[in-house]
Amino acid sequence: MIQALPEGVRVRLLHSVHGDPRAAAELVALLSDRQSAGLDPLPTEPASLAPQLLRALRAEIRALPDDTRLLLLLAAADQYPVATHAFSRAVTAARLDTRPLERAETAGVAHSGTGGVVFRDTWTRIAAYESGSPADRRDVHRLLARVLHGDAEAPRRSWHRGAGALGPSARLVAELRGSADKARRTGQPALARALLERAAALCPDPAERSRLVTRAAADAWQAGDGDRARRLVADGTADDALSGLFALRAGNATEAFDALLGAAAQRARAGEEVGEVSCAPATRRTLDDAEVSPDPGTEASGTPASHLLARATEAAVYTGDLRRCREAARVAERLGVASPGTLGGLAAAVEGRYEDARDLLEAAAGRCGPGGDPTLLVHAGIAALMLGDHTRAATATLRAAASARARGATGVLAQAMEFRVYADFWTGRPQAGRAAATEALHQAYATGQDNGACHLQAALAMFAAITGDADDCRERAVAARSYALARGLGLPAALAQWALAFLDLTDGRFAGAAARLRALAGFGPGHGHRAIRHLATPHYVEAAVRAGDTRIARAAHADYHRWATAVRSPDDLALSARCRALLAPGEEAVEHYRTALALHARGTRDFERARTEHLFGSALRRLRHRTEARDRLHSALEAFDQFGAPHCAARARAELRALGAPAAPTHSADPAARLTAQQLLVARMVAEGATNREIAARLALSPRTIDHHLRGVFTRLGIRSRIELVRLVAASEAP
Repeated sequence: MIQALPEGVRVRLLHSVHGDPRAAAELVALLSDRQSAGLDPLPTEPASLAPQLLRALRAEIRALPDDTRLLLLLAAADQYPVATHAFSRAVTAARLDTRPLERAETAGVAHSGTGGVVFRDTWTRIAAYESGSPADRRDVHRLLARVLHGDAEAPRRSWHRGAGALGPSARLVAELRGSADKARRTGQPALARALLERAAALCPDPAERSRLVTRAAADAWQAGDGDRARRLVADGTADDALSGLFALRAGNATEAFDALLGAAAQRARAGEEVGEVSCAPATRRTLDDAEVSPDPGTEASGTPASHLLARATEAAVYTGDLRRCREAARVAERLGVASPGTLGGLAAAVEGRYEDARDLLEAAAGRCGPGGDPTLLVHAGIAALMLGDHTRAATATLRAAASARARGATGVLAQAMEFRVYADFWTGRPQAGRAAATEALHQAYATGQDNGACHLQAALAMFAAITGDADDCRERAVAARSYALARGLGLPAALAQWALAFLDLTDGRFAGAAARLRALAGFGPGHGHRAIRHLATPHYVEAAVRAGDTRIARAAHADYHRWATAVRSPDDLALSARCRALLAPGEEAVEHYRTALALHARGTRDFERARTEHLFGSALRRLRHRTEARDRLHSALEAFDQFGAPHCAARARAELRALGAPAAPTHSADPAARLTAQQLLVARMVAEGATNREIAARLALSPRTIDHHLRGVFTRLGIRSRIELVRLVAASEAP
């Protein structure tokens, strides 16, 4: 039955029952139709998840002697739902005899370990806790609170004090709220959530209780517990900031934008700018200037307006309605709030002010140092992607993930990887990128971020297109587009369409690829995306030219070239030169291809460089430049084989057959006959003892490019080391 559930629901269900198949089978039968469809949150309390299993385990625990059950209760309270690691200290303080634990071990319920008691499984631990009477549970919590000392253990001490309380207490509520703030600051949002839930249970003031529950919901979301967050929101009073955050990651992106922009305006009017500074233009600070906590707990109750503008920018990016960036920028200007660089950069790009866009995006992309705010780092990655700087994009998004992990911000991890995959598409790591995206997809589903999961599904469709897995590409693209179109998510919808078009292009269905990409350019917000349309322009030009339609392709290339010239990205300029070559007649195309390859050598998009070599080799074959055509096609073939793109490799082999050349390099005894001119030059420098970096400096190329050439040399010569290369070159040049 569980296999019939949508993938996101299935992942969350297994996560909620701790991977226990017994509990999973029981919970599936208890779900409502809306829960099964993923429309309502799943249950979060153990008694609602697997009541029959829990009842059976409680009976097993209650069959044990009283002193054994007391020790198990103490151990369970020390581990669930907040781990405090104080069991041994509590046993010593209370002078308890631990020998009764032997009965638990005999029964197979638990056993003693070096760190305390080890339960058979999570559900047995829960049963041990819930089998105790309320009075016994309060007693063990008070005992654990007594043995927790020092400032570092204060939040957990507060938790046990709250759990041991008899009834409402304003004093304990204040203590728990303060401890929650400390836990949040130290990167423990799950602990902060538990503290706030306990504070809400003890709070005598209904209005304050509602605020505590709302903040607990925000912390639950931050910790990656989406179902609990959504359930808590129903018991609290979610403001626009929190509602917007939920919609951004699991609802309608347009509604998210409106809610977040409204919340930003409200914050600005209340004077809640970063650090409570004035919003006057002379003193205002931006997300780019300040270390702003990404904590949704503060987003629910006091996040700076600049941070909410950053979230609104993300919503605009997801919808594909980048005109909304201009709206957000105007609101920021009217309110005197400085907007994040990505917002201003995107707004300028939409207006065609490419130089201004470049400067704003460059400033945002430059803020990708280690240990920074995860949201700032994600925006730095987005800005770097817009600039065609995949190295900085990869660095920023990986650092965003690391920072989120260090802060316990589980919900941000998947989002960072969503944008990391764009850097992995074309840089020669499709298999590694695909594995990382698959892991991020599971993370997105587990944390209830279905919008992010949709984006990652579209990314996996693109990886499948690159590696020639047609069935997987179509399946994922259809799933992504179906979900995206229902929620106004233009970014994943457009990316999935691009994946299908690229699959058509590499399989030789040029008219189909051109039609898909032409439609992509015509799609409005929620269906298409200006940035994806821009990124796909080189593929559209290629498909249109091969299909015999160059008029629109020339116009598309003109705008692409203008942007590439403004941002000065070697990769974008290389692809622009390739487009020019495709549009040029006969021999005129040759120099444009040479220009493209020279620019590729300074960039990072190795997969596109291989495609450029393939297109160049094909053009050279038609122009009857047989020797160079053979070299270019062999180089492309090796790259495609290395990248794991068999369909692209098959087309390169077909070109070589049409040329009358073998699909594998000729195994001549002379290395010069088996290598391209560039490979031979690199081989000779290696034989002279030069390092890759030294060779790169002498040839004005990047070390990455030299590494690519050297791998090609090893492949063609059938060797594995530089020592073998030195011997082979020396033997071939001996008199």
